[in-house]
Amino acid sequence: MDTTANEPVTPTFAVDSLEAFKLAFRRHAAGVAAVTALGPDGKPVGFTATSLASLAAVPPLATFNMAQVASAWPAMTVGNHVAIHMLGPRTRYIAEILAADNAVRFVGDHWEPGPYGVPILKGVTAWMLGTIVEVHPVHNNAVVVVQIETGALGPEDDALLYHERNYRAPGSAV
Repeated sequence: MDTTANEPVTPTFAVDSLEAFKLAFRRHAAGVAAVTALGPDGKPVGFTATSLASLAAVPPLATFNMAQVASAWPAMTVGNHVAIHMLGPRTRYIAEILAADNAVRFVGDHWEPGPYGVPILKGVTAWMLGTIVEVHPVHNNAVVVVQIETGALGPEDDALLYHERNYRAPGSAV
């Protein structure tokens, strides 16, 4: 039996707080979601988010975090509608599109207008539409709280993960 897994790990090098933060979160796999909305000018906006979390089932609340300097930030106002999409390996290309220049994120046929005109991405494993009920600024970022109103399942697919600065699919169960 291997007992080395239970032994304390001694750090091999010291790092400052920012470097420790970056290194640790690179090792933390996170599911990849996409958030879309209509901006104040009525044009679609969107971005990828690895910070999506369920907050409550009753009422159904979800949260995500974002930078206040993001191009989609002006759309993140209380009362505005957003769509949250779950991505899989087959829709990785959507994550890449939404991580690219904001001027080209909605060029193409990978989306269609949904309820309230909010962009709904095609082929995603699931999507939820909701209303922003709270926005909590924290330094130059914010936690956005969304009350879910409707949604749908898409084609089955594995989860799309972001880990060690790469998109990945889950491996075998442990």
